[in-house]
Amino acid sequence: MPVFFYDPPDRFVAGAVGQPGERVFYLQATSSGRVTSVALEKFQVSLLAERIDELLDEVLRRTGGSPEVPASAPTVLQDDAPLDLPLLEDFRVGAIALAWDGDGGMVVIEAQEESDEPVEPLAEDLPADGPGVLRVRITPGAARAFAQRAAKIVAAGRPPCPLCGLPLDTDGHICPRQNGHRAAHA
Repeated sequence: MPVFFYDPPDRFVAGAVGQPGERVFYLQATSSGRVTSVALEKFQVSLLAERIDELLDEVLRRTGGSPEVPASAPTVLQDDAPLDLPLLEDFRVGAIALAWDGDGGMVVIEAQEESDEPVEPLAEDLPADGPGVLRVRITPGAARAFAQRAAKIVAAGRPPCPLCGLPLDTDGHICPRQNGHRAAHA
């Protein structure tokens, strides 16, 4: 399967297509006319955003406040533009790996295709016949901006039920906290 390296990409964003409740989520990297789009689950987008912020917070803590690592997303790096079209899915993501490259001061994100035989995350040598891999190296500022946008996209879906936290559907919601029943009013 193909291996896509972007070091660094011109743009790396999470996005969603479709109506809330039926959205398909993507990670998309672009550089010099190349576009790679991989599909993934909403929870993977949410988790990746959280982990990026945790990773950078840890780097800040360890370095005593590195000037290269912003505490929040720089406004100039904010990207609210839609995903690039045409949107062609290169593969569906199984595993995601995240690392800090201390030498280069970069965040490394790797999305690996769903596979029965996954390869070692962030391995130097990837087998030619292995699963598809998208690997990007981005600055800490770009990583903060990615995480901010990803969190916003996840939150833009269906509102959560105030009782159970599951998404509310437009055609009603069976709430497990109410045992599937509405409270009877006397």
